[in-house]
Amino acid sequence: MPYIFGCRQTFFRILLGLADNSAMSTAKNTSQTLAFIGGGNMASAIIGGLIKQGTPSQNLLVVEPFEEARQRLQAQFDIRVLSKADPQLSDAGLVVWAVKPQIFKEAAQQAGKFCDKALHFSVAAGIRSDSIAHWLGTERVIRAMPNTPALVGLGQTGLFARAAVTTTDKARVEQVVATTGHLIWVEDESLLDAVTAISGSGPAYVFFFIEAMVEAGVKMGLTAEQATQLAIGTFEGASQLAKTANEPPSVLRERVTSKGGTTYAALTSMQHAHVSELFQTALHAAQQRARELGDEFGA
Repeated sequence: MPYIFGCRQTFFRILLGLADNSAMSTAKNTSQTLAFIGGGNMASAIIGGLIKQGTPSQNLLVVEPFEEARQRLQAQFDIRVLSKADPQLSDAGLVVWAVKPQIFKEAAQQAGKFCDKALHFSVAAGIRSDSIAHWLGTERVIRAMPNTPALVGLGQTGLFARAAVTTTDKARVEQVVATTGHLIWVEDESLLDAVTAISGSGPAYVFFFIEAMVEAGVKMGLTAEQATQLAIGTFEGASQLAKTANEPPSVLRERVTSKGGTTYAALTSMQHAHVSELFQTALHAAQQRARELGDEFGA
């Protein structure tokens, strides 16, 4: 579990940059405003979590160029939404960069000049902190790799902080991420590529296997609704069992695999097809693509 402050009042004072002077002595900006550059799914997940935890909507600001997205954000959260960066961003103590990798540099050039005193938190895939620090002209950068279950409060996020980031800065970002699920810190930024391969892209793998199970179930005579319930429920139940059990997944697998039984037949078929090796190859492909994104769209 991520580090959570015991006192609710302290939680929001640190999150919004309102802690006392001693606690914030290393921070460069104590504004209440939390700004988002980009208002897509990940930004919406974080905004929804913050509001649910009690953050006033007037303390949130989003820069979102697409009219349809702006209308959705305003209707859903009743927050300030800008079509482009302007001096209002200078009030932000924390800026969350939730843009696509290929437009990050352009967005930084447009918005960075208004928020150079802020702590910057990027959830853009692949873009390395060296590039972000260069584009924004600050070393106070934290890079993250979240995943889409953040939309339902069950996200997994990997985090990396540059050397200039303070303990208070890290605690502030932890509180933001905690509204979307769980987190881990990595000391080597390159490990975020592994996080991307495992959990960042991971939900798609689960959906892929659910699709295959549903299709197989229908071919076996079940209705699509029946097969969908069984497939999703099985992933949900098995995941919860793996989370709460004292044994590793390998032991749990062995416990439901009787030699000569149905599970044994299925797993033996997968082994003969080298499913495990193929799946690991796919994960390495995702890791490699994450590296390529940094090379392709970085400074």
